[in-house]
Amino acid sequence: MSERVIAGAVAKMKTHLDGDLATYSMPIGDQLVPMNALIGKTLGLDFQGKINCVHCGRLTKKSFNQGYCYPCFQRLAQCDICIVSPEKCHYAAGTCREPEWGESHCMIDHVVYLANSSGVKVGITRGTQVPTRWIDQGAVSALPIFRVSTRLQSGLVETLYKNHVADKTSWQAMLKGSPDSVDLAARRDALAVACADDIAALQQRFGLQAIQPITDIPVQHIEYPVSEYPLKVKSFNLDKVPNIEGTLMGIKGQYLIFDTGVINIRKYAGYHLALSSES
Repeated sequence: MSERVIAGAVAKMKTHLDGDLATYSMPIGDQLVPMNALIGKTLGLDFQGKINCVHCGRLTKKSFNQGYCYPCFQRLAQCDICIVSPEKCHYAAGTCREPEWGESHCMIDHVVYLANSSGVKVGITRGTQVPTRWIDQGAVSALPIFRVSTRLQSGLVETLYKNHVADKTSWQAMLKGSPDSVDLAARRDALAVACADDIAALQQRFGLQAIQPITDIPVQHIEYPVSEYPLKVKSFNLDKVPNIEGTLMGIKGQYLIFDTGVINIRKYAGYHLALSSES
């Protein structure tokens, strides 16, 4: 058996939909490796002991927030608490770490959506990140329910909805198979009734045009290139075990699913890896 080896710093896998099928490519160094074609083949991932910050490029002994060195983690707006909790956006208070970044990433249209990943959840994303965000979360179906003018507003709407529905994905459950089928349109309509008064209050606060319900977009269904799901999810940790190998059984979310365990590629952005595979 001949072997192909590609080495370099990795980044979050790039995705797109081919029909309803999620298609993956992994950036490694200056190459982009098509991953769907490797399912069923033996793969090795070897951490080479080097990590570069995904923002500034400096060498770092430890990665923070999925790829940043500590100074960037402390300094960048994209690493602030309001990225995880958008309802805590403090741009209007004049304390944004990088106001220009906030203008281009937060003060723009966002989508609030329902998705079925490990069950129904509410989430938010920039309008430009549909359907990438859904694929990254391993959702098998997703439905936009609001279009809002800023990230803060999306967080406030999400906060109202998470009183009635989950706002997180159980990654272990997501990797064990497809969740039970759910009528997302029916859940959207039921939640709209339950949250009507609170949504009206937000529209009064920000303006009717700032928070607009979406009712004319169909559910997006997503299939993943998985030949077999694991019965028990065991996660690899490259900081503890730098060499992993196994048969690639599938890809879902940002996880590679081996017959020997799973690995979240996004977690290791900036790590220098050598990918070996059957050619």
